[in-house]
Amino acid sequence: MQKKMGQILIVDDDEDILVAGKLLLKRHFADVQICNQPQQIPQLLSDKSFDAILLDMNFGPGESSGQQGFHWLQQILQLDPQAVVIMITAHGGVDTAVEAMKLGATDFIAKPWQNEKVVATLSSAVQLGQSRREASSLRQTNKLLTSSSISGQVILGQSAAMAAVMSLIQRSAPTDANVLVLGENGTGKELVARELHAQSQRSENVFMAVDLGAVSESLFESELFGHKKGAFTGANEDRVGRLQAAHGGSLFLDEIGNIPLHLQAKLLTVLAQRQVTPLGANAAIDIDVRVIAATNVAKSQLTDESRFRQDLLFRLNTVEITLPPLRQRPEDIQTMAEHYLALYAKKYAKAPMTISSSALLKMQQYSWPGNVRALRHALERAVILADSNELTNKDFQLELTPNQAGEMVSSAVTQPVAVSNSATGEHFNLERIEKDTIEQALKIHRFNISHAAKALGLTRAALYRRMEKYGL
Repeated sequence: MQKKMGQILIVDDDEDILVAGKLLLKRHFADVQICNQPQQIPQLLSDKSFDAILLDMNFGPGESSGQQGFHWLQQILQLDPQAVVIMITAHGGVDTAVEAMKLGATDFIAKPWQNEKVVATLSSAVQLGQSRREASSLRQTNKLLTSSSISGQVILGQSAAMAAVMSLIQRSAPTDANVLVLGENGTGKELVARELHAQSQRSENVFMAVDLGAVSESLFESELFGHKKGAFTGANEDRVGRLQAAHGGSLFLDEIGNIPLHLQAKLLTVLAQRQVTPLGANAAIDIDVRVIAATNVAKSQLTDESRFRQDLLFRLNTVEITLPPLRQRPEDIQTMAEHYLALYAKKYAKAPMTISSSALLKMQQYSWPGNVRALRHALERAVILADSNELTNKDFQLELTPNQAGEMVSSAVTQPVAVSNSATGEHFNLERIEKDTIEQALKIHRFNISHAAKALGLTRAALYRRMEKYGL
């Protein structure tokens, strides 16, 4: 038996209409409430949300102008702008009902009504009401996520390099221009994408992020374009693709450099035509999305036609924003450290903390291979484990060592237990071996996280955890 859906409110001063309407509609909808005094409408709407409201045009003997209906329609829409209101009008009052629709009513039903028409009209109204509420909830959620950013992360820094980045964001965000964000892992490319969305004309609509590095080739089209039920083995229901789900908003395509050439061609076609055809569908669907793409692949590799289609690159990088690695803006480290110290002290219920001048100097001299992500991790760990309100060098796993030229360079150190082989006198440090192996894999694969993780037999999340652990 199919579960009944829909919350209905009937407002009419005719008791016969209320009783007949409730008896009819309760067989088709989850809940039907009746009201014979429109003055009770504000209280009813404050108590619960209704998917559809049946509202009479006239109340009281001798009333036929419809002015009371207009008044209460406007009151309802002021209280709930998403409300779906169906007007009840006497036979011959069609002109009045049409006027009510101009004021915001969704439809009207003429008395005496036909049961089948009433049920059909209310069924459509309930679907519309639920869709409006879902869309409103999504917009509110998206607005909250955008305003709070990601887990307290914000774009920080007053350096010249970051000032240039913020200037590009401010100038390009209000437009619908596609943006390509370049930068190493951990520099904050998604934060830039979210800031572009927050400052755009689309900020009230959805921000949809897709990690292309985590999408397999076999699922690429289904994930981005969607599919119809039965389109392929395992397609047990219709699925809306990310491009269609982001309609009216911004679509963030992370790790765009990982897409194989043959799939790049399909993405280019969709972006050029601004239409998407789900797998198994016959008709194309219009889409209106602003695309923000990001990659850690070097620009020289993106301009290699054997790796990336140049026509797709031209379409993606109407505006290009390059995020500097943290090692190139050490003057921003103090601001960032103070921000995340306050954030993590609050998160872990610690007293306010400071950083000693020597520890701050070492942090500024450290190369931070993992960029801002690694800095955050180091500060979070220090806050958790510190035995004092002032963090010093011993609270951070950082070490400066001379290279062959005698210059000081930074490396992360850990404090694991060394395992001794008494027979040979050798010392084996498993964490050091793991760190070196991960570092080699990252270098071989040019810090492409997806490829390095695959080579190491790890998931992307597991690799990220180890990178943060070792400061890579």
